[in-house]
Amino acid sequence: MTMTNGLARGVLALGLLSLASAACAAQDAAEQDPSSGSDWRLVWSDEFDGDAIDSARWTLEQDCWGGGNAERQCYTAFEENARIEDGHLVIEARLGEAQGPALPAHMRVNATEEERRATTTQPFTSARLNTREKGDWTYGRIEVRARLPEGQGTWPAIWMLPTDEYYGGWAASGEIDILEAVNLGEPCRECRGDVENRIFGTLHYGGEWPENTYQNRETTLPVSADGEQDFHVFAVEWTQGRIEWFLDGESYGYLTQRRWRSASEAARGRPYAPFDQRFHLILNLAVGGHLAEGRNVGGVRVEAFPQQFLIDWVRVYDCPQDLETAQACAN
Repeated sequence: MTMTNGLARGVLALGLLSLASAACAAQDAAEQDPSSGSDWRLVWSDEFDGDAIDSARWTLEQDCWGGGNAERQCYTAFEENARIEDGHLVIEARLGEAQGPALPAHMRVNATEEERRATTTQPFTSARLNTREKGDWTYGRIEVRARLPEGQGTWPAIWMLPTDEYYGGWAASGEIDILEAVNLGEPCRECRGDVENRIFGTLHYGGEWPENTYQNRETTLPVSADGEQDFHVFAVEWTQGRIEWFLDGESYGYLTQRRWRSASEAARGRPYAPFDQRFHLILNLAVGGHLAEGRNVGGVRVEAFPQQFLIDWVRVYDCPQDLETAQACAN
């Protein structure tokens, strides 16, 4: 059976229109439904498709504190350490001595004059970005598509800290680690294939340091056929009384309020404390520190630098039919 040219063109046009509509619907569904059948709604995102880091969304931290973990980097606002390139946020850790504040900005607020003026020198530079007072949320789904660096001494992280510290200083007010990995690609006797390939999702809670504790969940990070790191989607679903971690859409563990606590007096009568307050997002690439240097072959392999942590996009969702708890949208 044959058709005239005009009829064929008409059918083809209708088919293309249907395909375009289906594609738009699929895109809308992906934004509305990041977790296969739920009703999460996109409320905040950065696709990193501009020419520069968006200062309305991100603050570049500047200090040489070392994160309280004896890390070896100064965080800077230099373009060589953080920039937009080919549609990605590039966080680059580089070998090169730098000097800066000995304390991060939020700790300098209540510090003495001497402490505020104190400086520290570190052998590496890198970047740490946060959304404090620019993106702060209580409950939701947070997704980040990123490619992690390899090498002894690398410590990329996607995590959240409380904006207001309602229950007190770290870690009484909590910490949510969406993704951490150290020394990827290095020898590891307890890892599959004898190569470091583990990633972690962690909650920190309890009292103020050193009366704090933590629990985590872990999974194995797959690599591409050529053995190189690939992009993956790291996510957390944070609902009232439950936090669950995902890798490429698959759950690999969760914790409920039965497993966490806050030792703060302010937490009395608050069963979901400390994870019931607003938190902001942090992206950073640390160098060294206790966790990285204490694992695998140990220390920092200087010749492995510079190293890049690439972030393709960040997306945050809320639950419109259940803004108070987000439980209605959970997997």
